[in-house]
Amino acid sequence: MVHYIINTIAFQLFFLIIYDLFLKKETFFNWNRTYLLVTSILSLIIPFIKINRFKEILPQEFIIMPEVIIGTNIPQTDVNMLQLDPVIITSESTWSWELLLYAGMILATFLFLFKITKLIMLFLKNPKSRMGNLLVVRLLKSCAAFSCFHYIFLGEQINKKDRVSILKHEMVHVKQRHTLDLLFFEVLRILFWFNPLIYMYQNRIMQLHEFIADNKALKHQSKKDYYENLLSQVFQTENISFINPFFKQSLIKKRIVMLQKSKSKQISLIKYALLIPVVLTMLIYTSSEAHNKAMISSSIWENQDLNDKELKEKLYKEILEIEKEGTSAYDILQYNKLDLEKYIVSRVDYYKDQMTKKYMLDKGEKPTKDLTKELNRTYKEYLEFKKTYEAKNIWEGNDTYDGSLRLVVNDFNNMTVEENEKYNKKKEQLHKNNFFTKLIVTDGKDSKTITGTSITNQNRTKDSNVEFDIPFSDINQSPIFIGCEMIEDKEAQKKCTSDALVKYIVSNFNTEKASKLGVKGKQRINVIFKIDKEGNVTGVRSRAAYPVLEKEAVRVINTLPKMIPGKRDGNNIEVSYTLPIIFQIRYDSVDKETIVSDQNQQDGINRKDKTKLYNENNTQMLDEIAIVGYSKNRSNLDIPFSVVDQIPVFSGCEDLSKEEQKDCTSRNISKHINKNFNTKIADSLNLKGRQRINVIFKINKKGNIVGIRSRAPHPVLKDEAIRVIKTLPKMIPGEHDGKKVNVSYSLPIIFQAQDTVESLSIKEETHREMSDVLSFSVVDQIPVFTGCEGLSKEEQKECTSRNISAYVNKNFDTKIADNFDLKGGQRINVIFKINKEGNIVDIRPRGSHQALEEEAIRVINTLPKMVPGEHDGKKVNVLYMLPIIFQVAE
Repeated sequence: MVHYIINTIAFQLFFLIIYDLFLKKETFFNWNRTYLLVTSILSLIIPFIKINRFKEILPQEFIIMPEVIIGTNIPQTDVNMLQLDPVIITSESTWSWELLLYAGMILATFLFLFKITKLIMLFLKNPKSRMGNLLVVRLLKSCAAFSCFHYIFLGEQINKKDRVSILKHEMVHVKQRHTLDLLFFEVLRILFWFNPLIYMYQNRIMQLHEFIADNKALKHQSKKDYYENLLSQVFQTENISFINPFFKQSLIKKRIVMLQKSKSKQISLIKYALLIPVVLTMLIYTSSEAHNKAMISSSIWENQDLNDKELKEKLYKEILEIEKEGTSAYDILQYNKLDLEKYIVSRVDYYKDQMTKKYMLDKGEKPTKDLTKELNRTYKEYLEFKKTYEAKNIWEGNDTYDGSLRLVVNDFNNMTVEENEKYNKKKEQLHKNNFFTKLIVTDGKDSKTITGTSITNQNRTKDSNVEFDIPFSDINQSPIFIGCEMIEDKEAQKKCTSDALVKYIVSNFNTEKASKLGVKGKQRINVIFKIDKEGNVTGVRSRAAYPVLEKEAVRVINTLPKMIPGKRDGNNIEVSYTLPIIFQIRYDSVDKETIVSDQNQQDGINRKDKTKLYNENNTQMLDEIAIVGYSKNRSNLDIPFSVVDQIPVFSGCEDLSKEEQKDCTSRNISKHINKNFNTKIADSLNLKGRQRINVIFKINKKGNIVGIRSRAPHPVLKDEAIRVIKTLPKMIPGEHDGKKVNVSYSLPIIFQAQDTVESLSIKEETHREMSDVLSFSVVDQIPVFTGCEGLSKEEQKECTSRNISAYVNKNFDTKIADNFDLKGGQRINVIFKINKEGNIVDIRPRGSHQALEEEAIRVINTLPKMVPGEHDGKKVNVLYMLPIIFQVAE
């Protein structure tokens, strides 16, 4: 709201400046009237107009490509409950600027009604007479004259000679409906009572009305008589802003001056063309500003007086506001990322990044690493960490991220011998190695960047026959993978090409070469290549720690099929790309998580956060591809639960089908943990609220539980989890390719201090579910919200989710925040069933406060009856999960 108001005022100011400087003195009165009316309307609607084509006028820095796991085909396990979109509920504080805004509107409305009442009283108390379509009201004991709609008010004290010319003047106001103009600005004065520019607009339109009426009236009277008529009157009028008064002292001088002006030349009409570039500029601004909304940061002076807690709360609220305005979670994540070229970021930027990660967690996103420690770290602790050698080494180690070498020194002006040696070595590396484009040197306070002038670049400047690459932002059409050209949408074409490239590299990269040489751990391969004017892949270069990886990357990229070349201004052009590949050899268990490179682990920045996807060589940077290879000796390799041929089975579940075995085993493991976990430790340790324990273990070839590892917020919880898992009975081991194998499990345990321990899920399996509930992923017909039944299955799902979310948002009682002194973001996870009759049953909430859980149950219980789900022609129960994010305003 505030941002919209600022934009509106700014646009109105620009329009009025143009009017006062270029148009005000012209005698094109009707043109000026149109200008004021049109620009006042444009200033209100332009902030809402977002034209996608205008976004491309500003440099487009990247094309988004998804991260992919390569090397093992690990499918996502089906989830037996439908994950609905999170419902975000915001509790408003009792006083806000919005209340002040509405209070002003109410007061302005009362003033407007008072003016109308005053006008009605004049109409009722004075005699009236008709003159054609006009109704003339004779004001007793008055010499005032004004009009409103088709009513003309004339004072009885006006002499008969002047009355004729005044009537002709007022008839112009009536015929041209000037009252409507003034009423329009009266409405704006009510809505934007705080905006002085609205009053200025109304003042200028009133002047124009008088100029127009004077100009018309002069055709029936000499200028001399008209001047005398204006000057000889007793200056008296009603102070009503939406009438057209004949005698208004402040206007008479301006009217006489304007009457004496010569008629403007027709060539001056070209001045109105100024409106075109001004409006286009505003549209470009609003369109690009909508795209970059999340980049808007609070200025330092606004935040410097806030303590850490207040600043974090403020930044989190800003993120929620940006989300409300339609910005996607991915865009918020992109634009709130830390600047990787800065060794130390500002306090505001640090906490903004921290709150963005919290926001993503609240949205239900799963991070690639535990963020608990990072989210609790203060800026002071961050600065202390930056002083350590570990932080410096991590930042300097990012030289393969984007072709930038990095060096941290203690003081620019007093570099040590060791620092000078490092500096000279990196500088030499910059000039000799064509991969690196710059060297960033910082002491934490200041930084300087040295641009590379490699031998290759020097030679290119001397050779007039060599063309420089076109910057990716200037390309009209990026190269297209064959088969994607039929897609009309430009963005969809890019995604299709991206997916095709990833798929090709996935299927053709030979992981066995590296495994034979004993390559271990994560290895990063940076590849640079071009797609030339004929669509061929050329100039492939790679950089990696092992030559075998470099050669394999070059081989795969060189075998890419011919593409449709990129275009600029209708001509084929050469386009450069950089592609980071993460290659990982696995000798032991494989987690289900996506494997990505964490180049910024000291700040917790995920590679998905990067937005600078083309570097200073005008090269488009594609998203990372993660490749997982396996050691050739797989005899001791742990098989992921999701791909094993025969899963380990809890004793007693062996005679069931594979799906039933999985459910039965999951249910029995959860039951065992619930029964055997010592909940009394909560009292002895004084634990409160939810405690999360992550346990990893294996079921080996003999069916025994081995390799148990645990992570918990308290050592006693960690030990207790290990103890309980050790007591699990021997199971029937898993099998793959006809052989018994080790199978890895990841088990998160949620320990609620006042309740019992609940094992919510096994990571490589499905969510825990009741035996009578059918998996949402396999049900033939999903439950449907009434009114959504005529749509396709996907549309029904979206429609039902949207309606449930809207219902909860509307009916959730936000006043409980005040009653229980709740603050900040509160998350409530609700699980419920839609049974065979379409009723909501078995509601189970999990929230940070009992009152929130009770309110969630109340609201979900009131959901209307739905069309039940069906499977094999029979009605079935279907499980849902709904995350509710309750944001409490301070």
